[in-house]
Amino acid sequence: MSGHSKWATTKHKKAALDAKRGKLFAKLIKNIEVAARTGGPDPDANPTLFDAIFKAKKNSVPNDNIERARKRGGGLEAGGADWQTIMYEGYAPGGVAVLIECLTDNRNRAASEVRVALTRNGGSLADPGSVSYMFNRKGVVIVPKNGLSEDDVLVAVLEAGAEEVNDLGESFEVVSEAGDLVPVRKALQEAGIDYDSAESSFLPTMNVPLDEDGARKVFRLIDALEDSDDVQNVFANFDVSDEVMEKLDA
Repeated sequence: MSGHSKWATTKHKKAALDAKRGKLFAKLIKNIEVAARTGGPDPDANPTLFDAIFKAKKNSVPNDNIERARKRGGGLEAGGADWQTIMYEGYAPGGVAVLIECLTDNRNRAASEVRVALTRNGGSLADPGSVSYMFNRKGVVIVPKNGLSEDDVLVAVLEAGAEEVNDLGESFEVVSEAGDLVPVRKALQEAGIDYDSAESSFLPTMNVPLDEDGARKVFRLIDALEDSDDVQNVFANFDVSDEVMEKLDA
């Protein structure tokens, strides 16, 4: 899990700085709109919306954009799209299992873009259920170290339902059952501990180790999938060692 998590954390940081910043903003805005539509426009009464807004602010999305998305989703302002969540399952090179979470207003376009990204990069679509059983829905909170120790974080979140705290290098990953995400997040807030994001995620129950060549192929496929406006998240069950990550970063 460590290699995968470190890769995801590194990629998250780069995403806020590179040329895809506009795409990242659009996806974060879409999350806010859907959360407001599903649970109402009040972030104090809608934890999913609270977390979506928090993540958008952490990624420097302008407050005006956030507020308009909240109002559109909550029906307080016209213009909201009919977003649908669709999950596709597939395989990347090396037998790596992939879950592709889409948020789209056009199912046919989303399916086509996912299929093209997979097939052009050595992957393939899989039948429903053939991949998803290898993942569990979990709550994941990313906490920057800022001088904190693993014990500091563990003490703050243990009684709130956290299952484990993983060291990702520059940050900690707090994992819980999906239903305990809000109590864990609130426990961190009450302890005065800052965090970068709190959201539901799919974590693999088994991992496929990758060498440098395999990692390059899988990362290329994931980049192609994430380049689609309809793709919100990509989850995969690969593991990459620190040594391989260093080679890729170089």
